[in-house]
Amino acid sequence: MGLINTAVPVPAGWQLTVRILAVANLLIGLSVTASEPFSTAVYKHGTDGYHTYRIPALLLTQKGTLLAWCEGRKTSGRDHGDIDLVLKRSADRGNSWTRMHPIYEEGSDAKVTIGNPCPVIDQGTGRIWMPFCRDNDDVLVMFSDDDGRSWSTPVEITDDVKADDWVWYATGPGIGIQLQRGKYTGRMVIPCDHSIERNGNRVMVSHVFYSDDHGKSWKLGGSLDIHTDECQVVELADGTLMLNARNYWGHNGGRPDRGGKRAVSYSQDGGDTWSKLEFDETLIEPICQASILNYPAKPKHLLFSNPASQTTRQTITVRLSRDEGRTWPVKKLLHAGPAAYSSLVAFPDSSIGCLYESGDEGGRRDRITFARFSLKWLTE
Repeated sequence: MGLINTAVPVPAGWQLTVRILAVANLLIGLSVTASEPFSTAVYKHGTDGYHTYRIPALLLTQKGTLLAWCEGRKTSGRDHGDIDLVLKRSADRGNSWTRMHPIYEEGSDAKVTIGNPCPVIDQGTGRIWMPFCRDNDDVLVMFSDDDGRSWSTPVEITDDVKADDWVWYATGPGIGIQLQRGKYTGRMVIPCDHSIERNGNRVMVSHVFYSDDHGKSWKLGGSLDIHTDECQVVELADGTLMLNARNYWGHNGGRPDRGGKRAVSYSQDGGDTWSKLEFDETLIEPICQASILNYPAKPKHLLFSNPASQTTRQTITVRLSRDEGRTWPVKKLLHAGPAAYSSLVAFPDSSIGCLYESGDEGGRRDRITFARFSLKWLTE
């Protein structure tokens, strides 16, 4: 086919059609760009009877419902006090949310700390399990069989998942996973952390616990090296587990050269033992929780979110790895202001969601925001 002769007159009607199509295409392009990411405040501090909302966890159920948990802190923003575990649900991928519903609290207005949500779905039964902590000492678990609308009475499992010499404990926060391949298929793994006393100081350590019988019983798994903390776990293509952890090596008498970046360890036996720590130079952090997630739409792709700064909890950033975390060539700023904890989710249409603590420039983190965006937006 030859080139079009631009000297040939084009009928006026065609010219108008061409112009309309050009403008329409431009507007479509602008609207797509402008609409990503979509974001909305899910929890706002000072609303619904709570002073502060913190510590988000996000999960997509088998029925396509988004569940967004967090800690509802009644009287202050402190980590300990009158704190309840609260939940909102969304049936339209985060466009709208139900009213806040406290799913567990103790002691009315007593200073009982309920928190550190770390839910996981049993893909075989559809049951949603929710491990959490009481006063960062006791470990409890409850479940829902109706897409998060109602919850069972919590059962305490502390003796099964906590060593006698541990003086502090936290599940997650974030999510657990269920293993999909190999010898340990079906195992539900819950990433956690605890502290031990060493030379009169409290030293943090990451660990996991798991269930091989659909939640009937829970067993303590292996621990990482010291100076690790809040962590999240993913399963790699060969069945290896990767634990990505908050890192205190730059503090408390550790190794400054190891500080300011995420600590990583691997397990070949479903979480019973863990490899020597590695430190990811790309995944910088200001000592804070982070989220890491398998991206099912792309084999060996991982997603990661955290406040990408070595000094300040701000600039929540989403990253993409195409080689199971060996490199992280893609990153995109999601929120420029104050930001801290986050939790990622992947939708069946390949879009991505992130629930994260956020605030305005120069201000505190005063809300928990949900954002949804496409892989195209992330990689542009």
